[in-house]
Amino acid sequence: MNRLVIGNLVHRPLRSLISALAVAIEVIMILSITAILLGKIDGFKARQNGIGMDMIVRPSTTNNFLGMSSAGISVKVGDILAKIPHVAIAAPVYIQLSSSLDSIYGIDYKSFNDLLPFTYLSGTSFQGPYDVIVDDFTATGKKVGDSINILDHSFRICGIVEHGKGGRKFIPLKTMGELTGTPDKASMFYLRTEEPPRNQEEIRRAILATPGMNQYQVATAEEYLSAISPARLPYMSTAIRVVVGIALVIGFLVIFQSMYTAVMERTREIGILKSLGASRLYIVSIVLRETGTLAAAGIALGVASSYLLSAVLQARIPTLDFVINLPWVWKAVAIAFVGALLGALYPAYKAASKDPIDALAYE
Repeated sequence: MNRLVIGNLVHRPLRSLISALAVAIEVIMILSITAILLGKIDGFKARQNGIGMDMIVRPSTTNNFLGMSSAGISVKVGDILAKIPHVAIAAPVYIQLSSSLDSIYGIDYKSFNDLLPFTYLSGTSFQGPYDVIVDDFTATGKKVGDSINILDHSFRICGIVEHGKGGRKFIPLKTMGELTGTPDKASMFYLRTEEPPRNQEEIRRAILATPGMNQYQVATAEEYLSAISPARLPYMSTAIRVVVGIALVIGFLVIFQSMYTAVMERTREIGILKSLGASRLYIVSIVLRETGTLAAAGIALGVASSYLLSAVLQARIPTLDFVINLPWVWKAVAIAFVGALLGALYPAYKAASKDPIDALAYE
């Protein structure tokens, strides 16, 4: 049977190739969309962990992806937070999303650097109101002293630091307020606490019990980062389901068309097999084995191409956060394989149902 299956596929190389490519495209679609969306989440979490904060205080209306909400907290709140027992550092930060979807961080340099010091590769901290600190990815092809445009204003690169500390571009908090028309405002406060996590619940209660502070959200770093997931972000889960659904339909239709056409072309062959005593199960098995072989080849090609695409994009666009999620590799394999078998069920049933006399008389 295996020789018959391989012979049938080799006899129609173009159709077999197109079918395998369709399955490969199905796998690439699934892995690419999850690599982009989940990669963004993982990259965001990694950069937030690199800030060095233990807790976060922000307005209750702030979006989980900071930068998508306006600055709604006064920098004077920092004086209140600094007096809370066991709070070592309270760093105000204003995060603004640029037109290119970059997160621009407006920071009070001293307090933000005290959370976890920058690791400088060259240059120094802010020397003027329109200085900017950039990470090594953003600084590709640039050097200290060069100018870059941020929020429609020219800034001088004063320092280049290692990536992974929240954003990729950092400007003075006061300058951010002037450029956005919201002086003395911040998006949130990052807190560094004494002996975390022992005192975090006590700190939370103390903050919320302070007059005027019950309007803010107080969360630990773990609570905040756990809220950033596809399950907590409905639009992301919907996007993944839509792409997976489209990919499944593509694989199903191409396999269905390929197997159905193959069955119609091999009517006499099926008649001969049945006249020689082949059972319905034998005929169904042939069609499904052909489908399984095509699906396996397409899946292998799709997974390999996805990892190759990831390597190329990471090399050319390191800020993209295009990271293939291993659990989704297995999901993509299962979805593509099951979709292919479903697409072959009716052609297999059609082949098994042929009357051997009619099939032998078919021209």
